[in-house]
Amino acid sequence: MIHYKYIIPVLLCLLASCGKGKFHVNGEITNAKDSVLYFEHNGLDGFKVLDSVKLDTDGKFNFTGNQADNPEFYRLRIAGQIINLAIDSTETVEVKASYPLMATNYELGKSYENEKIRELALRQIELQTQCQAVANNPSISADSSLTVINSLIEQYKLDVSRNYIYKEPMKAYAYFALFQYIVINNNARLIFNPRENAGDIKVFGAVATNWDTFYPNSERGQNLHNIAIQGMKDQRIVKSNSQPLNIDASKVVNSGLIDIALMDNKGKIRRLSDLKGKVVMLDFHVFSTGSESTKRIMSMRDLYNKYHDRGFEIYQVSLDNNEHFWKTQTANLPWISVFDPDGIDSHNIVNYNVHTAPTFFLIDRNNVLQKRDVQIENLDAEIQAML
Repeated sequence: MIHYKYIIPVLLCLLASCGKGKFHVNGEITNAKDSVLYFEHNGLDGFKVLDSVKLDTDGKFNFTGNQADNPEFYRLRIAGQIINLAIDSTETVEVKASYPLMATNYELGKSYENEKIRELALRQIELQTQCQAVANNPSISADSSLTVINSLIEQYKLDVSRNYIYKEPMKAYAYFALFQYIVINNNARLIFNPRENAGDIKVFGAVATNWDTFYPNSERGQNLHNIAIQGMKDQRIVKSNSQPLNIDASKVVNSGLIDIALMDNKGKIRRLSDLKGKVVMLDFHVFSTGSESTKRIMSMRDLYNKYHDRGFEIYQVSLDNNEHFWKTQTANLPWISVFDPDGIDSHNIVNYNVHTAPTFFLIDRNNVLQKRDVQIENLDAEIQAML
């Protein structure tokens, strides 16, 4: 005899499992026989493969997922070809594409949000092509190239913010637009970057406010608020005035400086004091300041290449809040690059009285802090004198 007390929990479990609806993504991708098509979730912590299929001659596929409480983002991917999708219900999204150009050559069924995302993706690709063409033009100087690229990006931002983001800030495609980026000479650059541009903070804030209304307590809405707040903090750092060398003497150790011990981009703890015997540039840097960061890194490369063999070293502290972004930006740098997980709230910038980024200091071979940037008129001459 079966007791009801055993049946009821089973029924409740079945009802709970059926409480969430399902969405479907299906269609066909031609010219892709034997290719593996991945269906991936674009979460706040990166991409995660949900399912995959090896395509046959007809290229048909069908993926299923659980409905979320707010719009979520997914992508179809074969190698580097990507189709971005947003899903906020139990809808069925139909996709027809042709490989190997499926990122630009695809059609959608009746899906308003995804059609808008398609428009934004194609416009992003067009912007990418224009900017790279400018960067590759040998008749344009580096400074002029940067000016033209910045102008192209500003035009794009003005148009997209007006006709997409502010038009319907509660929509998934408005959220999608906030995180678009381009890659120029293998360097990724966010199009909307609240850590670099005060106006972009307002754009993030507009979408965040609307997501609070339509999708209260969602992680994505909170993430938008956090990004906007962090952007305001970074703006205060970048815009603040430089201060003269004014280090709290009580915190200086016997070596003549305040020691720093942080993890470098290879996973090793690096101590500033371990560099005794070298002339060291201690540099506090924010890589997400875009073009300003790129120009500065190029200048530092020149210094490093010129003086490293004579005993010059750079110990660069990143104040960025995105560790993955920092690792990407520093992967090919030859000097010591460490990440401060506390960012602008770090005790290290308090100890060194840092009020703006970038800020650097020169340390002599005896580990004695000598000067900060605002006290230096000729950096080459100062380094040579210490060497």
